[in-house]
Amino acid sequence: MNFPMSGKPKGLGLYIRLAACCAAVTFTTCLASSPAHALSEIKREELPAPATPSDDDVSPPGSTIPMPDPVGTPPSTSQPAAPDAAEPDSPSDGGSNRPRVDPEAPLPEVVYDLGKLPEPVRRMHDLIIEACKSGDIEKLRPLIGKGDSMTQLSLADIDGDAITFLKGLSGDPDGQEILAILEEVLSAGYVHVDAGTPQDLYVWPYFFALPLDKLDAKQRVELFKIVTAGDFDDMKQFGAYIFYRVGITPAGQWTFFVAGD
Repeated sequence: MNFPMSGKPKGLGLYIRLAACCAAVTFTTCLASSPAHALSEIKREELPAPATPSDDDVSPPGSTIPMPDPVGTPPSTSQPAAPDAAEPDSPSDGGSNRPRVDPEAPLPEVVYDLGKLPEPVRRMHDLIIEACKSGDIEKLRPLIGKGDSMTQLSLADIDGDAITFLKGLSGDPDGQEILAILEEVLSAGYVHVDAGTPQDLYVWPYFFALPLDKLDAKQRVELFKIVTAGDFDDMKQFGAYIFYRVGITPAGQWTFFVAGD
């Protein structure tokens, strides 16, 4: 895993690679070999400005990769908006993987005790942790699954093999950096959201559902195990934690491992 001089993980830079990996298969190899950079280290002028297409140069729907909103765009509230009718529904999404921050709502309970998890959730959590600790990213393959029940790995559609895609997000060719991030995320506290509804989920880390300006000193230390202080400042401007998070259903299905807004 790549670290800045302060010894902190370079967090949101991997999300930049995530969006780029979805853009074209031909970019995957070069992204996998590129060093990770924290969002705070990327100059804003290096990011391409959105182009205004002419009437004769309009891509058909679904042919382009949607990019995240700029930092500073307000996040969705605890009840995400219905997806646009022109956009295909994700098999495991339904908006449940988007930041769940409602400044007006009571703060959700942050839980650290894995013994409070339903047994199927606890088992899946432990299997993912075990795979991460092995250092062999192939051990995630049976947990990710395939078809309609496959774990969502991107907010946009991905083409090709899921494990190859994850390796493309990592700063090393074997995917061990992304394994380290996944393990760190699952080692944080969690929240139980939408209990008793079809979107019922256990989500790691708990920052997913807490306003960042309400984190206490202890919680900020926990956050800095996952992202840098610079990333934290950027996310405060956005209004929500938008780095990697994991969702598992009460039945033990690993629904998503994504980053972004």
